[in-house]
Amino acid sequence: MPPGNTPSHDESKPEEPTPGQAFSLENILSGDHENIEHPTAAKEALTSAGGWDEEIAYETVAQGFCVECEDQPAQVFCETCSDNFCEVCFAAQHRKGTRKRHATRPLSGPHDKKAKTEEAKPANGEAPANGDVMHVDEAADEDSDEELEQAVAEASSAKIDVVLSSQPTPGSAVGEWFVERAKFIPVRLTLEERKYLRLLEAALSVSEYTDKIDTIGFGLSKAKRIVHQIRELCAILSGLVLSADYKQGQELFQDRDFQSNEKFYQDIFELGRRHKIMNPDKMRSTYGKLIYILQDSQTPEVKDLLSFSCVKPIKTVYSVLEQHDALDLLRDDLVSIATKEIYSEGRSRREIQKDIKNKERAIETLAGKYARRGFSEEQVRQCLYSIGDNHAFLRTNRDPCERMIAYLKQYFHPAHPQDSKSSLAIKNGKGGARLTHDHSKQYAYVLQTLTLWREILHDMFHLWTLAEQDLLNENVPYRLRDTGQGLNRVQASPKTSRMMHAILNRAQRSIGSWVGSSAIHMGDHNVPNALMFIDKYSQVYRILLPICNTLAQIPRIAENPALRSYIDDDFGSPEGLTREILADFFRHGFDGSGAGNYFDAGSCIDGRLTSAWNWCSTLEKKRFFPIFLLTGFIGFDGEW
Repeated sequence: MPPGNTPSHDESKPEEPTPGQAFSLENILSGDHENIEHPTAAKEALTSAGGWDEEIAYETVAQGFCVECEDQPAQVFCETCSDNFCEVCFAAQHRKGTRKRHATRPLSGPHDKKAKTEEAKPANGEAPANGDVMHVDEAADEDSDEELEQAVAEASSAKIDVVLSSQPTPGSAVGEWFVERAKFIPVRLTLEERKYLRLLEAALSVSEYTDKIDTIGFGLSKAKRIVHQIRELCAILSGLVLSADYKQGQELFQDRDFQSNEKFYQDIFELGRRHKIMNPDKMRSTYGKLIYILQDSQTPEVKDLLSFSCVKPIKTVYSVLEQHDALDLLRDDLVSIATKEIYSEGRSRREIQKDIKNKERAIETLAGKYARRGFSEEQVRQCLYSIGDNHAFLRTNRDPCERMIAYLKQYFHPAHPQDSKSSLAIKNGKGGARLTHDHSKQYAYVLQTLTLWREILHDMFHLWTLAEQDLLNENVPYRLRDTGQGLNRVQASPKTSRMMHAILNRAQRSIGSWVGSSAIHMGDHNVPNALMFIDKYSQVYRILLPICNTLAQIPRIAENPALRSYIDDDFGSPEGLTREILADFFRHGFDGSGAGNYFDAGSCIDGRLTSAWNWCSTLEKKRFFPIFLLTGFIGFDGEW
């Protein structure tokens, strides 16, 4: 190397930051912050023109985990493929063809607890070894939640009957049903909390946090991006305090002591998350922003500077009752009466009024019985109302799945269709279909899909809790990636994924057989993170409920002579109209279509929902679309 190109001893040293450029909260929030960078960011990230977020090569699979999904413990070793698989992925990859004849052997060791099914129990009869929890970091050992392990164990045991009803029968012994459900039922917001909710929503609505942070541009390295995160986060925190308490906000602007307002921040962010879980239709444009703000606040660099965490556990019915030593309330037989939904369909006014009085009497009885010092009657009522809200959620979100299953069994035979109009057979390339199924296979495919959706929505509050734990876990980092639908935060979701595999296993056992792929996308370009997963499955009722409402209204509109003539001329009869709508939905709402390319659709767990959305987008082209309009249909976006 020529002497002129040899770096000097002083040049090879990293440049020491001057006191004015030191990485501190005071300097970051000052006007001159453009030259401040995080000191621990990787050097290559600073010099990369594309920024630190550009696509990186995947790491090798961790020892003891499935080579396919990479987040489940390996349970089977395929001697032909020389790879380790979990049971679900092995079954999906070796369903047919020559792979079906591959030689395998079960894996033994600390990672095979979930592999011990009824068909393959340990030879010595001992309980499987513990330790199958996936650890992203050594420090995350304490983060493995016991209730999830219990849920997975219950799902894997054929001896446990899963309660599928939205609520126990009134007057029956409720046992532990309410105790288990209450662990994941958020408490309804009080009037005072709703005031702060409006403040939070207003702050999130005007915030441009994700627009400024989730972007890959020239010069926006990881080090500078951390500085941007802290500045934007502090701006939101300061605005919230100033709006709630002007005097306290002025003090915050002077001394920058965010830690003194730790409880306020944790409470206001928690009530926003709690409100969203109970009301999936609310905060549609602000909840994602809230979660991403909290996700960034959990990063070590931000937490070190702020010296506190913005996140605290969701306030649930169980945690409130446990705090006040009142869990016996959930075991009281009156709870089923005090929290039941009162239906008006097909009932007289007298019957409805009688149920309302019984419910009010049960609520007041329980409030007087379990109220104590520090736990008022109003707080008891709030817990009971919250459980009632859960029943309403299940009725709106999960019951349409049961109604569609009932329609499927009522109008179609599992194996032998009456005629071509009753056949559910589909063929790849015909009518946009991407799958080829005969009638019996498509019937089973639709039935298992609706059953799986029902199981997911039954445990939606549990899944939502785990999704937030994954999203806000400081030991599970994310990275920005162009997934084909813009920049998204791609993050592994080990807890949500494990629970989904348990639910899938439960659905497969209830059906007895499985058609199509069992692959669950999580943390990839199809479903980048747990937030996207929750958003996908909270839309199921938007698809099914309008269809169910239209089908239920057909007998009513058929009472009109003119409309009855139209139905008879075009569809033969009201029953023929119902059958045609159902047949079209069961064929082309479950045909593997809807993705932007050939590889991202099909029969995987998430592809089934994509196909149903694709059918909704083509409804206006169907010949029975006028019937939907006559029954009051407006759209699939929550308006009906």
